[in-house]
Amino acid sequence: MKILGPVALIATLTAGTSAHATDRAIIVFDGSGSMWGQIDGKPKLEIARQALRDMLETVPDTMELGLMAYGHREKGNCSDIETLVAPAANTKAAIVQAVQNMRFLGKTPLSAAVQQAAAELRHTEDKATVILITDGEETCNADPCALGTELKQSGVDFTAHVVGLGLTKQQGEQVSCLAHNTGGQYFAADDAARL
Repeated sequence: MKILGPVALIATLTAGTSAHATDRAIIVFDGSGSMWGQIDGKPKLEIARQALRDMLETVPDTMELGLMAYGHREKGNCSDIETLVAPAANTKAAIVQAVQNMRFLGKTPLSAAVQQAAAELRHTEDKATVILITDGEETCNADPCALGTELKQSGVDFTAHVVGLGLTKQQGEQVSCLAHNTGGQYFAADDAARL
């Protein structure tokens, strides 16, 4: 089975779609302090920003796409989750600018952020996709695996895809099940070239 990279993921998500109202997704971007860590001598946050720019080039302007971030405003706060760009058409430039302006300093409430993104997309009523870009495991006492199962069961057509930046095997297993439990894909980016 061929493993798609993040750019191919977005191309796959958008291929053949007519970009009607149900083609909606939110990118959940990790703003935690660990994003200052390096892969091949380059900060993970810079690698993630570039990967996001590359992904967005494949997205049609008509697709409704939003951006949510966590850990980007303050240290030690598991409630630090914010929608930076509401899902709408023609948001690519706004998403790139918002990620460029992010600070990276907090915790990793990735489960709560994915749950909030799903709710914002009205996943119990409409098709919804969440794309999580993270470099760490859950640090706010939540279970990503259980959340994936819950969202799949309660959603109309909910899928989560996860891009893991330089994660250990154990960290990767924790977030990959979030994707797998929703029928989504997990991408392990252990170096800049893989991402």
